[in-house]
Amino acid sequence: MAVEEPTEVGSYFVATYPPFSVWTKAAVERDANPALHAPAVSGVPLGVYLHIPFCRKRCHFCYFRVYTDKNAQEVADYLDVLAREWEIYARLPAIQGRPLNFVYFGGGTPSFLSTRQLDGLVKRLNAISSWRDAEEVTFECEPGTLTEAKLAAIRRMGVTRLSLGVENFSDRILELNGRAHRSPEVFRAYEQARALDFPQINLDLIAGMRGEPEENWHECVKRTVELDPDSVTIYQMELPFNTAISGDLLKGTGRFQEPVANWSTKRRWVREAFEALEAAGYHVRSAYTAVKDPSRTRFLYTDRLWQGADMVGLGVASFGHINGVHVQNFDTWETYSAAIRDGGIALRRAYRPTDEERMIRELVLQLKLGSIKPAYFRDKYHVNVLDRFRPQLDALFADGYLKGATQEVVALSREGLLRVDALLPRFFLPEHAGIRYT
Repeated sequence: MAVEEPTEVGSYFVATYPPFSVWTKAAVERDANPALHAPAVSGVPLGVYLHIPFCRKRCHFCYFRVYTDKNAQEVADYLDVLAREWEIYARLPAIQGRPLNFVYFGGGTPSFLSTRQLDGLVKRLNAISSWRDAEEVTFECEPGTLTEAKLAAIRRMGVTRLSLGVENFSDRILELNGRAHRSPEVFRAYEQARALDFPQINLDLIAGMRGEPEENWHECVKRTVELDPDSVTIYQMELPFNTAISGDLLKGTGRFQEPVANWSTKRRWVREAFEALEAAGYHVRSAYTAVKDPSRTRFLYTDRLWQGADMVGLGVASFGHINGVHVQNFDTWETYSAAIRDGGIALRRAYRPTDEERMIRELVLQLKLGSIKPAYFRDKYHVNVLDRFRPQLDALFADGYLKGATQEVVALSREGLLRVDALLPRFFLPEHAGIRYT
């Protein structure tokens, strides 16, 4: 009999390693500042992430730093601070003169900005360091914030991947989960974006949203296939501690009555979605993504980060990685803005992993792609992962989550891929096992 595995409050998605909870304020002065003032390591790509923290509404499942109450002047002030922050970074030895390989506009809702605000921000940022030659520029959108004129402005920015946060096609499910947009806005935005010939249009879905019935998920998958996007991203609904749904569950206030689907249901739904997409000609690229044409559709942002690239994180609460040190900005509007206006870097905490921790980080993140190549770790870290992680690999194989492990490739089974984030802690060092992730 299948175990239902209820979706409980806590972190599930593994975004990095070691866990964020071991990052410290002391490491900013000890590790981050020296890293920023040291020359870059030759051959390491550089990217930039820009956090645009504004939304029309805060989703009930959202755990990011976002604001729904800022007026036009406050938005303008934030964009000014964001540009100032990039100016400060661009003068530091670790960044100065380096070309940008990838750019990511995330949020929040980057498409919340007006066309004028977007044009002004892009002009100012490009004057500091152009992304004209970047291999990938990604822009996240909430469908209800898009107009034909705004999409045209986003296209002029050089965006190569437009990511539409659809999440679900049912207006009832969108309402239950606090989303601001509705399905007619999805179809209108998608049609307008297609007409503008974006190189890649990605649709985001979330499996197992609060109150979602089985037939609704099947309909979502069907509509996605009919739209025929270049790529599809599917996440399984989780409940980190700082979401509205989590707060309701922990306090027992009973605000939200409809349940979130259990983990076994969510995994089955994603498996069925992947099978439907494969039948339509898609290729499963990772635990979360399927692409129509692997030869031209990539997710360079994750590929680079999962191989240890440098990335400057701009904006409140943003994360970055420079010269082997992980960093995060201050997580409040006031502290972040004050630090930048004072002419400094707005770092709140940092962590310099050991070589072993760096190796484990890249291994667990690359496993999200469904397989790793032992030669990569042998050449870069002088480690034979088959020997180093033999107990973990044997256990995964015994559980049916590993297809095989040879000197050429270590490959997860489809069932392993669908639950990869729950499996990755098996590879953590003992001191990081069982501790709070964030």
